[in-house]
Amino acid sequence: MALPIISAEERLKERHSAKIGLIGFPGTGKTTQLKTLPADKTLFVDLEAGDLSVKDWSGDTVRPRSWSEFRDLVVFLAGPLPTATLDQSFSEAHYRHVCEKYGDPRQLAKYEYYFVDSLTVLSRLCFAWCKTQPQAYSEKNGKPDTRGAYGLLGQEMIAALTHLQHVRDKHVIYVAILEEKMDDFNRRYYQLQLEGSKTALELPGILDEVVTLAILKADDGSPYRAFITRADNPYGYPSKDRSGRLDAIEEPHLGRLIQKCLGLAPQL
Repeated sequence: MALPIISAEERLKERHSAKIGLIGFPGTGKTTQLKTLPADKTLFVDLEAGDLSVKDWSGDTVRPRSWSEFRDLVVFLAGPLPTATLDQSFSEAHYRHVCEKYGDPRQLAKYEYYFVDSLTVLSRLCFAWCKTQPQAYSEKNGKPDTRGAYGLLGQEMIAALTHLQHVRDKHVIYVAILEEKMDDFNRRYYQLQLEGSKTALELPGILDEVVTLAILKADDGSPYRAFITRADNPYGYPSKDRSGRLDAIEEPHLGRLIQKCLGLAPQL
């Protein structure tokens, strides 16, 4: 058996995709960015049940109501994890079970974009589930163990998001709320609004791009929306550009941003 080397020529011919974290304060228009994607090629994973701003959007939607439902959706969208044992999430057995429930996975072929709104709500669903698990109770006295619940939360969230990350032929966009904090020295900083700290700390390392949708002020004082894309931005917003193709400030159009990340001519 030969070493399965992928040549540069083969790699360049592969279909590439972007995994993006779209974050911003409430009301900046994060969910509305769904309208910049082709409706016939996008699956909207609506965790917030807050789709009023996109009620006229004509694409397909799924609405997981629990952490278990979201895990089932992840394995259906991404397929089985080869290293998972039969009793673990995302295993071959889990995948077969979900396919029996949801049907032929070939129905996903028409989608090029998965838009997950939002990680903030997802972390709450996951934490609610974690608090019911054995790890959330002390082995000594059976009382609730908050540290155990938060530890499980980080493991579960990162495992699910990392698994969905490996869908090579789909663009995956995770929406999350941004919040402002003050440290012990009264200095302002910004972070993702998520239950626990592990996911917020590790997520930027998982994703290709992290963009903050912000409302900035022009030279004349008028406000305008923009994507902040680089880690060294003067506003202190969490951002990251792994592609190296983005300007520090980009127009707030997710569809064109993805095309630019991939080095493609705008199609939207």
